[in-house]
Amino acid sequence: MLLNWTVMILYNYFSAMFVGPGYVPLGWTPEKSQDCMYLQYCKVCQSYKAPRSHHCRKCNRCVMKMDHHCPWINNCCGYQNHASFTLFLLLAPLGCIHASFIFVMTMYTQLYNRISFGWSSVKIDMSAAKRDPRPIIPFGLSAFAVSLFALGLALGTTIAVGMLFIIQMKVILTNKTSIESWIEEKAKDRIQYYQTGETFIFPYDMGSKWKNFKQVFTWSGIPEGDGLDWPVRDGCHQYSLTIEQLKQKADKRIRSVRYQAVEDYSGVCCPVTKGVKTFFTTPCTEEPRIALSKGDLILATRGLKHWMYGEKILDSAGDGGIRERGWFPRKCVEKCQYDSEMDQPVDGEKKNR
Repeated sequence: MLLNWTVMILYNYFSAMFVGPGYVPLGWTPEKSQDCMYLQYCKVCQSYKAPRSHHCRKCNRCVMKMDHHCPWINNCCGYQNHASFTLFLLLAPLGCIHASFIFVMTMYTQLYNRISFGWSSVKIDMSAAKRDPRPIIPFGLSAFAVSLFALGLALGTTIAVGMLFIIQMKVILTNKTSIESWIEEKAKDRIQYYQTGETFIFPYDMGSKWKNFKQVFTWSGIPEGDGLDWPVRDGCHQYSLTIEQLKQKADKRIRSVRYQAVEDYSGVCCPVTKGVKTFFTTPCTEEPRIALSKGDLILATRGLKHWMYGEKILDSAGDGGIRERGWFPRKCVEKCQYDSEMDQPVDGEKKNR
């Protein structure tokens, strides 16, 4: 049974790794040219982003139904390998639970056979078993230490990977991805901020957990659809989610604040010269850092107490030009003072948008 767990775990692991998530074809455009207005354009892939697809900076491609980029499989989790990845997250804890049971019973029986009960003390002799002078497998002090260490690894894997499995099942049963859950939260925030009165309904939730489950898990192992066109619930548009993404992108430009660099920053992950708090509070994310030179202009979109995230506007960047995005220390920049000639929206204009 333990070998069976191992085979199934490795099969789904390597399937998730080598099958891959599926990528939007380079140069892809929707069948109807007028639908391009509902989609974002990817300059790297030279194509429009299909519904539910996102560009991965690690894979350098637009991934169909992208959930996240997993460093453990060195690939994205998406349309084609979502089922294999989730089965791996299920089978790994089950195999570790089985292994933990074997470790616990082995240590219990071996220790029990080596315990000597006296009137005043209890002694454990790891050199040989008292009741079984011929053990099938030698079990000494080193074997006990290794078994205890392996038990800790098995229990740790069960808890960590099991929690990831629960998270994945939550999004699968609502027919979402982790990125789409985040988009939905930002949609609620945008509607509340501008008080538009509209209601955002996630278009790909079929209204039934079983129907959502079958969108990912099939008997053939091949997910439904082609990864480009998706069934939507009644009352929703095929491009409801992409239209919301375009609204959030426009809102992001409005909410961004212009900063100017007052100190140089090399772009290292944990800068020593920018203060102790900046060093120890570096963002725990795979998102890049951007190097700054004094005088650079940055559009900041979000931030932490000692770090900020934004886009550095290059000299060669025009409308829709190239921008470097990443984290940088907050103490290296200061907020630009706008004058009356600069087109910067005020709070009243934001509310009326």
